Amino acid sequence: MEFSTILFEKKGNYVIITLNRPEKLNALNFQLFTELNEAIENVELDREIKAVVLTGAGDKAFAAGADIKELNESDDITGIHFSQYGSRVMLRLEKLRKPVVAAVNGFALGGGCELAMACHIRFASENAKFGQPEVNLGIIPGYGATQRLPRLVGRAKALELILSGNMIDAYEAEKIGLVNKVFPHSELMQETIEFVELMLSKGTLAVSQALDCVLASDYLPLIEGLEYESRMFGKLCGTYDFKEGTSAFLEKRKPNFKGE
Repeated sequence: MEFSTILFEKKGNYVIITLNRPEKLNALNFQLFTELNEAIENVELDREIKAVVLTGAGDKAFAAGADIKELNESDDITGIHFSQYGSRVMLRLEKLRKPVVAAVNGFALGGGCELAMACHIRFASENAKFGQPEVNLGIIPGYGATQRLPRLVGRAKALELILSGNMIDAYEAEKIGLVNKVFPHSELMQETIEFVELMLSKGTLAVSQALDCVLASDYLPLIEGLEYESRMFGKLCGTYDFKEGTSAFLEKRKPNFKGE
């Protein structure tokens, strides 16, 4: 497959997707969203791919936001479609039942921060910057920040960031729960890949179902969520990986999971 605004590199049982507009600080435009949507579809359809790493090209930015030149051409009608299209792509990424880990290597502002929030886990370089500066442009976030940011950091902090347009550094983002961990810039990708490989050494069916259950907690009441978890638990008890994992534990050996 050939893309012009992203890179798609399959590494055995995971893939690295790189936003590849470094001359524009990996700004998100219609073409990038279209290619990212196609890449997500490829991940969905490829049974060999069990996880995704998402990062940005260059040393300056993960994604510095929406492409302002393209955004500037919007009116009240086309603006709805501008927001809805990018939001649908990010929602599709979030709904993947394969873990998506963001390696935030620089600026993650506006749509870039929203894209990072659509990933399941976020690691950041020590020089990463986060923010929702849309109010500086006379607009609001359009790709989910008003919904995801309060869920991640609480309403008060989300309002502070969205209403001020202020940026925060990686360590503040870690402190408020926006990112999982901060690494030196030169170690970010290595640490991210090591984490992905650690996840993929586990029972991949279990990883996928655990992710599914956690995502379901966003919309299921507690009682329904508990019931859903029990059904998924029971489903996994009928798999090869469950029998292999429990047998390996009892026999004090390393399990040989097959994803079956």
